[in-house]
Amino acid sequence: MSHSARTAEDSQTERKNALEQLDDWLQTPMILLSFVWLLLLILELVWGSVRLFEVFGTVIWIVFIAEFLVRLALAPEKLAFLRGNWITIIALVVPAVRLLRAFRIFRVARAARGLRLVRVVSATNRGMNALRTSLGRRGLGYVLGTTVIVILLGAAGMLAFEPASEVDGGFKGYSDALWWTAMLLTTIGSAFWPQTVEGRLLCFILSLYGMTVFGYITASLASFFIGQEAKDNESDVVGARDIAELKREIALWRSELRGAGSGSQ
Repeated sequence: MSHSARTAEDSQTERKNALEQLDDWLQTPMILLSFVWLLLLILELVWGSVRLFEVFGTVIWIVFIAEFLVRLALAPEKLAFLRGNWITIIALVVPAVRLLRAFRIFRVARAARGLRLVRVVSATNRGMNALRTSLGRRGLGYVLGTTVIVILLGAAGMLAFEPASEVDGGFKGYSDALWWTAMLLTTIGSAFWPQTVEGRLLCFILSLYGMTVFGYITASLASFFIGQEAKDNESDVVGARDIAELKREIALWRSELRGAGSGSQ
């Protein structure tokens, strides 16, 4: 290996190590900021724009941009890093578009509602990533946590897109939207179906999520209750103790059969 190739490889290794150290150092603060950003978005969707919330949200957004640019600068392979974080890029670009209120196109209600839908989806993805990082692995706890995030943020989005003041039969408050979203994710559904384009798209995304994870949640809960039932000696469910006893009896039968076979010879 030539000296230049070795130098380039060492440089990439140093960048990779520096990026890993940066991720470890910023992990907890960025997780907290991600959850705060989610909360601010929910409050904005439910209560409307509040100047104080906008200021806090802008500050957090600037921190996210700075963190992303530093990670991009340290990434050994820039294109691979950008391809792996394209949803994060969208989440960072959308707030910038919101600042361009001087342009006529961004004053149109349809464009504003479309950007709001993108914000809901991208913010949900950031919250799920933060939750996965904090839990350290994908298990039932992660799925339940992401489901809570999807319900809270999805309900806020549905309330913003389908309010009773604008849509016939729409949501009167956040509690109604929460109930409807929870019923949708459990595949039970309700009598109301969205009428706006953004509401229908968000409803479709929520339905896909519900069909994907609800079976996993019910299977996990069923396994838990069956496991608890199996621990009871008087239960009809076969438990680990019964299986172990059955194995011992089979082993005993095998040894007796071997003894009988050797004796007949």
